[in-house]
Amino acid sequence: MCSILGTTSKTIEEKELRTYFDRTIPRGPDMSKLVETGIGYLGFHRLAIMGLHPEGMQPFEMGDSKVVCNGEIYGFRKIKKDLERKGYSFQSESDCEVILPLYKEYGHSMWKMLGSEFACIIYDSEKKALIAGRDPMGIRPLFYGYGKDGAIMFASEACNLEGLCERIKPFPPGHYYENGTFTRFENLTDVEKYSTSDVEKACREIHDRFVKSVEDRLDADAPLGFLLSGGLDSSLVCAISQRLLDESSVGKKSIRTFAIGMEKDAIDLKYAKEVADFIGAEHTEVFMTREQVIEELPNVIKLLGTWDITTIRASMGMYLCCKWIHENTDVRALMTGEISDELFGYKYTDFAPDAEAFQKEAKKRVDELYMYDVLRADRCISANSLEARVPFGDVSFVKYVMSIDPEIKLNKYNMGKYLLRHAFEKDDLLPDNILWRQKAAFSDAVGHSMVDDLKAYAEEMYSDEEFEELRKKYTYCQPFTKESLLYRELFESFYPGQAEMIKDFWMPNKEWEGCDVNDPSARVLSNYGESGSTLDETSEDARLRRIS
Repeated sequence: MCSILGTTSKTIEEKELRTYFDRTIPRGPDMSKLVETGIGYLGFHRLAIMGLHPEGMQPFEMGDSKVVCNGEIYGFRKIKKDLERKGYSFQSESDCEVILPLYKEYGHSMWKMLGSEFACIIYDSEKKALIAGRDPMGIRPLFYGYGKDGAIMFASEACNLEGLCERIKPFPPGHYYENGTFTRFENLTDVEKYSTSDVEKACREIHDRFVKSVEDRLDADAPLGFLLSGGLDSSLVCAISQRLLDESSVGKKSIRTFAIGMEKDAIDLKYAKEVADFIGAEHTEVFMTREQVIEELPNVIKLLGTWDITTIRASMGMYLCCKWIHENTDVRALMTGEISDELFGYKYTDFAPDAEAFQKEAKKRVDELYMYDVLRADRCISANSLEARVPFGDVSFVKYVMSIDPEIKLNKYNMGKYLLRHAFEKDDLLPDNILWRQKAAFSDAVGHSMVDDLKAYAEEMYSDEEFEELRKKYTYCQPFTKESLLYRELFESFYPGQAEMIKDFWMPNKEWEGCDVNDPSARVLSNYGESGSTLDETSEDARLRRIS
């Protein structure tokens, strides 16, 4: 990751502005720069992943125009060659150096060319304007607000703007900003016509597009690692990566995988190890304790900038795992399995009453991802000076999966995420018991005791009377459990009055039968541990029954 900042005002002195910008030095610990433009400032904290030499330091300049970007422009080598044929020259091996030439050649048509993971700020010297844009999924973070003089400010994290802006807002994904207006350049979830209702054709497309997405994200000049939970999504990412490296390398080159769990009851550690052994990865298990979870809770909420229950629970394990990786290895970038659930279905989407309802829910989840799972992955990884790479968030892949007829995405197969599983069924990438296993939610999979410990800690903090009285302070998304009150109180201590940065609590769709629950964990659903089959049925039994 990197950290970027841009302002259209010089009323704040550079020295003071730097104190706010330096709150996110962990995002980019290698080099820092804050420079003047014709109307304000641009700032950049660098984490070197592509083009590791000093020439890759930003802002990049072309004439008096400048750009800072937190992102990875996958496929930039081809873009660079095309631009060189047009007469442009480059000084570094950094992917982001192509942005200003693209902007000069194509204007705002450029945004669609940047791909799936970017947030950037451009100072256009001819227009004397600050222009900003963010990827369609919101994988890379960007916030904005207005200073006391009315000038707009952009920054990678809300904490950079806390104290500078009265109200902080997330920059809308898939938009660019110019002269006070946000314009949408990409919409991934509005589908005019479904592409196919043929299961086999859909699965072939899913397979090929996802393999290409993983392959693109293997391109890194810095050491690359993989988060492995043992569930379907991260296991596929790891297995495909290892297969691709095996096919392209002379001799064995094992990927490095990392899994985390509570010391006593981690559900997924054994499955993660089984996957790692099967694919031949260099695997590391990290353990965490109740004491660590409670001690790090305020810090995690501060770095997340959220009060949402699900996001915070799932962040505890991810943050502590990334912290261990940062402190004990030379890994600089991490592949993750986020965004699969939103596309192919959660446990609760088994209760969708019809295909239209499933598609509507998928659209909502993908559109709002930047406030939940994507936010979690970015902050947990970047706070530990690492970069996240998210293959399931590839623009082409997401657009295709959203375009599949939801009738065949519904769970009619006695197995959740059937299309994704079936797409890789013949590749022998994973053992059958992994490919067809139902995965626990990450916050539960690291150990049921972790969530129970957090709930118990919240119970200790407030009496019933205190809970009822304190929660009344909050009219926006009012806390409804002691745990949610604890998180909200901690959030407000770091971001007073900024709760509207998050739209709502992440919860199953309470309008559906079977989903009217008061806890976001899949554990409270009646189908937890299975997907259309009985609780005591093994994954292999479910697969065979589906086939028959």
